[in-house]
Amino acid sequence: MTTLLIFSFSTLERDPRVQRQIALFAQDYDVTTAGFGPSPHPDVTHIELPSDTRAWPSSKKHLLTGRHRWAYWDMSAVKAARATLADLVGTKDIVLANDVNTLPLALWLAPRRGVHADLHEYAPREKEHLRTWRWFIAPYQRWICRTCLPRAASITTVSPGLAAEYHDRFGVDVEVVTNAAAYEDRSPRPTQGTIRLLHTGVARANRRLESMIEALRGAPEGFTLDLMLVPSEPGYIEALRQRAADVPAVSFRDPVAYTELVETVAEYDVSIVVFPATTFNLEHSLPNKLFEAVQARTAVLVGPSPDMAELVRGHGIGEVLAGADAEALRTALTSMTPQDVDRWKQASDAAAQELSSEHQVSGWSRAIARLAAMD
Repeated sequence: MTTLLIFSFSTLERDPRVQRQIALFAQDYDVTTAGFGPSPHPDVTHIELPSDTRAWPSSKKHLLTGRHRWAYWDMSAVKAARATLADLVGTKDIVLANDVNTLPLALWLAPRRGVHADLHEYAPREKEHLRTWRWFIAPYQRWICRTCLPRAASITTVSPGLAAEYHDRFGVDVEVVTNAAAYEDRSPRPTQGTIRLLHTGVARANRRLESMIEALRGAPEGFTLDLMLVPSEPGYIEALRQRAADVPAVSFRDPVAYTELVETVAEYDVSIVVFPATTFNLEHSLPNKLFEAVQARTAVLVGPSPDMAELVRGHGIGEVLAGADAEALRTALTSMTPQDVDRWKQASDAAAQELSSEHQVSGWSRAIARLAAMD
């Protein structure tokens, strides 16, 4: 069997995208995984990296002087991985490297048939809303992309917008493998009476979640909104709760386990997936929650983000708002009817197979199979 190392500086058992890779390849390849945390799958050999190490550069002297190569190899996680994986140099057929921070190490491992890079973000602009990040980390990320991406045998990323930017900036061909959810065999639930809206996800201020609360403040009767948020920034959820205190239509719900998420989303009629274009990655995101809504057979409301808008219009699974603000959402709710929602739900049902992870991961299958077939 072809030997494949799947490598990520993440806790593999909690990384849905890496989990999909492992499940896809574990039966047909001799898979070894390397990352943080315990073994993510019973049918792989796992190499656990020290959890107390850091996979972001912290050497100010190297970053300030542009010595990016030294900044990379000086990271504690890279040092630990290099020591732990030293015996694997030249022994694997393929390395599947997740995100750019694994790429120099993956190339150092010298797999016999090459490295496939799977990029979960557009790395050079990942945290561009932070000034210090733009000054010190962005040039380092560009260095990795410039020096390592052309040496990868194949590359995938999560959305067409990110793929186009990698191609335009670094001259590499990139295929899209979305963060699709697994296919679920279920039927749409008819919309009855009140239209139940839901937003799930991480609570970050740059996503401006308060706009949804303000939209419900002046929306017509017949709508409720539940916010099911994962804490990320101290005090932000509490501030949202205070803002919603005088909006009876808005409620907060505790997050559920990932395995229960699609079943929970299916209790609702419309999933709101609206991000302002505060960063390049947000503007071009195709987030998990969009695909979870499809498998839940709910309708979706998205903002004018080009990648989400194209998918929603192409499959007819919801409405694209004129903007990513309260006024645009309120306007959409004012004209929305249960009949509209039921039509979108039926379209989600029709698209569920095509937009499932089982279909979308074919991009990884083709890329790894091409490498496996090389002499």
